[in-house]
Amino acid sequence: MSGPRTVSSASLVRLVAAREISARVRDRNFIISSVFILVVLVGMLGLQVALDSGSEETRVGVVGDLSTFGPALSAQGEALDVEVETVELADEAAARAAIEDGDVDGVLLADGAGAPELLVEQSAGGSLQAVVQGAVAQLALAEQLAEAGITGLDAPEVAITSLDPDPDADEDGQRVVMALVGVVVLYGLLIMFGQFVAQGVVEEKSSRVVELLLATMKPWQLLAGKILGLGLLGLAQIVVIATVGVVGALALDLVDIPGELIGTAVSVVLWFVLGYAFYAAIFAVAASLVSRQEDLNTVVMPTILLLVAAFVVGFQAAAAPTGTLAVVTSFVPGLSPLVMPVRQAAGEVAPWEVGLAVVIMLVAIAAVVRVGGRIYAGALLRTGGRLKVREALKAERV
Repeated sequence: MSGPRTVSSASLVRLVAAREISARVRDRNFIISSVFILVVLVGMLGLQVALDSGSEETRVGVVGDLSTFGPALSAQGEALDVEVETVELADEAAARAAIEDGDVDGVLLADGAGAPELLVEQSAGGSLQAVVQGAVAQLALAEQLAEAGITGLDAPEVAITSLDPDPDADEDGQRVVMALVGVVVLYGLLIMFGQFVAQGVVEEKSSRVVELLLATMKPWQLLAGKILGLGLLGLAQIVVIATVGVVGALALDLVDIPGELIGTAVSVVLWFVLGYAFYAAIFAVAASLVSRQEDLNTVVMPTILLLVAAFVVGFQAAAAPTGTLAVVTSFVPGLSPLVMPVRQAAGEVAPWEVGLAVVIMLVAIAAVVRVGGRIYAGALLRTGGRLKVREALKAERV
């Protein structure tokens, strides 16, 4: 007769992880926050499209030879960064009707019956007047030169020389903006999922569910399953957000460096994994020191302040990626997940720097999990008031 079946540690961790995922996907706050983040992201993309499409556009009617005035108006509009669309009209009556109906912004009367005249509804905007005046002056000058026997003028093209040439400046700017958006999302998700971990720990302690769980598994298995489950959920969420952001930016033609954009998004996602592993363990350990939700904020506040500091330094790194503050903090555990992606996007980081930052972060995660696991194990079954770290470590050794 065989004895009772022993459940492996991996199976117990998977069970806890599945329980955490199942509980959170049905949680109203999680659903609302996920939808909110996606709505904000789509709104940002839409706003950018609106800003980019805000270039001036002018419809100009022409009573006269469109083959002569049309190209001149278009050329003048291009010089003034105004998109000009020309429409040929039969006579002044048609011109007046087109203006009253709103089909055109103005009409150039240039049928040879007199001096050219610009017909508008109330007043001519600065761009409309500049385009028409410049086109008429250009044609008049060309005609006068032709009458004087001067033709075939070859105007030299003005060469543009930059004192500080940087052909990749726009591309670098796009990458940095993408990284900053990623850091904002990363910061929000780390805060949100860290709070989920902490709240779950306190709920289990206050309801005494943890006593039942620890009857079948060890504290480290419970901690690992909780972190793994919420981590997978957070990873899935940030991958969805990154995919929506990248696909949206490319589809709306907001960026012209798809390879670099995708690389930046992948970098942010990978740093989320490291940042989450670090902060989730700290949040869980801190939460295990209290037994009431009312006391939770006091123990997690130092960790939240560290995240806020990392967030602020991450934005500072965008302005000065090679500055001392950005370089030093990109190697500091807890700060590096929000600083290094920005430095990478700016193209100011050597591969060995990224590798060193990752190694330091992994060492820090291992230390936090090891020490934090002992605190977590000693504090889980202790209820009442707030427990001190020294007391939790002492209880774990008993």
